[in-house]
This record gives sequence, C-alpha cells and structure tokens, in this order.
Amino acid sequence: MIRIRAEDPSDCAAIRRVNMAAFGRPNEADLVDALREAARPYVSLVAVEGVRVVGHILFTPVVIESEGPPYFALGLAPMSVVPECQGRGIGSQLLREGLKECTQQGHTVVVVLGHPHYYPRFGFVPATAKGLRCEYPVPDDVFMVMELTPGGLQGRTGLIRYRPEFAEV
Repeated sequence: MIRIRAEDPSDCAAIRRVNMAAFGRPNEADLVDALREAARPYVSLVAVEGVRVVGHILFTPVVIESEGPPYFALGLAPMSVVPECQGRGIGSQLLREGLKECTQQGHTVVVVLGHPHYYPRFGFVPATAKGLRCEYPVPDDVFMVMELTPGGLQGRTGLIRYRPEFAEV
C-alpha cells in the first residue's frame, strides 16, 4: 500500500536516497536539496510504503518572461521512484496528487521537461502549442505545459526560465 503525503523535514535524507537510487548520480539529489533551501513556494510530496519513502516529486517556481510583466508558474522536477518500485504506478500517483496539491494551493500552470509519451497521459501538451519555449535547448516534444485551471495561460506566452539551481544539473 502506497501513501502519498507532503514532505516532512525528517524526510530529507530519505528523499536524497530516493533520488540517488533513481538517477544513479548525485545531481538530482543535490538539486532537490538546493531548491528546498532557496525556492519558495514549492510543493514536495513523498510516496511511502510502510514507513519507507520510495518516491518523491517536487514542483518549484519558474518565470514566464514575455512582453508584459513576468508571470510565475511551477516547474515539475525532479520526480523519482526507487528502482525496485518502478513500474507499479507510484510515479503516476505522485504526479496526480502533486497536480492536485498545486491546484489547491492556487497555482494555475505547470511545466515539465520529460518523456513525451508519459506526461501527455496526465494532460500535458507541448509548450510550443501554447506559445511557450524553454530557456534550455531541448526538443519541442519534451518540454510540456499543463493548465491547472482553464485559461491559466490566457494571454501569457514567452520564455520559461527555471531557477538558477537547475543550471548546475
């Protein structure tokens, strides 16, 4: 039985272990630690099996730069599940609950750099279709956006800028 809940301060070491195991390197774990210290507001959820944290998802602020005033949205990254628990729908549970929490907190837009066959199942569409582009040189099909509320992007197009901590990954 998997339970999804908000990150607790006592989860930091377990979240680091999850990211290290899932990605096989320290980059994403370091990113989570840095974002936890610097990014506000953020949404951080864990997947717990028994008493063990087996998954994590993080949403942090991004800026849509356009001709008008900047607009703030959330960027999903990273999402991780320990290898021995992958393929069991835990990532999907984390994503659904994370999007629900983002909506409940009043956020209207989420962007993601991710697998083009995974995220569309949850309502993400290519960001270019909404007039958005990524600050990083990535293929159009891996940079996606989701409006959490209808019209959340109305009149908002431009360049998505991630927090500076992402430049170090």
